[in-house]
Amino acid sequence: MTRIRIAVDAVGGDYGPQNVIAGALSAARHLDFGLTLVGPGSLIDDELRQCYQGDLNKVDVRVVEASDVIAMNEGPGALRRKPQASVKVAADVVAGGEAAAFFSAGNTGATLMAAHAAFGMISGVDRPALATTIPTRYRDAVILDVGATVDCRAHHLVQFATMGTVYARKVLGIDVPRVGLLSTGEESTKGNDLTRDAHRRLSNSEICFIGNIEARQLYSGLADVVVCDGFTGNVALKVSEGLVEVVEELLRDELSRTFTTQLGYLLSRRAFRRFRLL
Repeated sequence: MTRIRIAVDAVGGDYGPQNVIAGALSAARHLDFGLTLVGPGSLIDDELRQCYQGDLNKVDVRVVEASDVIAMNEGPGALRRKPQASVKVAADVVAGGEAAAFFSAGNTGATLMAAHAAFGMISGVDRPALATTIPTRYRDAVILDVGATVDCRAHHLVQFATMGTVYARKVLGIDVPRVGLLSTGEESTKGNDLTRDAHRRLSNSEICFIGNIEARQLYSGLADVVVCDGFTGNVALKVSEGLVEVVEELLRDELSRTFTTQLGYLLSRRAFRRFRLL
């Protein structure tokens, strides 16, 4: 069986290259895949030589030169000014058949544009969507779009639902994924023109559509695939991230008030780590 290879934008993001390379090496070692690190070769080599020499004996690592990097505060148009940007070169490595996928912790818009330029669009899909898995009471679910296409039309949401269904089936192992449309109420008449039109189209599709779900039901496990426009999805994602951080801080403060609760906190640290990983 051929080992899968992942191309990594080694210098993208707020914490590249050190943390990016450390995480990539750890993942490659534990999951047994080949690794192609993309970025300024001398910078990557120095990082590997200084910090991760022991891991190199356990991981199949290659380095591909890319002289530029897209900063987090730059727009996607920076790719035109920087044809040798690491995220673009990483996408081109995949397009050339030298890796199966690429990863970047850097500029989301630039990553999306690099992928679009390298791979194009799937037949029958007009707009890209960003998907992320979320925990529910029963099993993981997938929500899309969380930021790629802010202004959607109803047929785009149907396409997102189709892509999410395939992801849930192939990756999450759900035989018949249930699709919910994120809206302001469960009734088909609730929401705006976009959600009402999308509800009608999804109801007439071959997808296992269960109707509208409200934001409070997002983590209930009611739906395996949650569909929304990129603006709504991004807000829902960021609110969720912030809520987890606040709840964790409140619990930590409360559990550290007395000796008894401090002991309880020490005994529950593993649960806290698992909660954060969710």
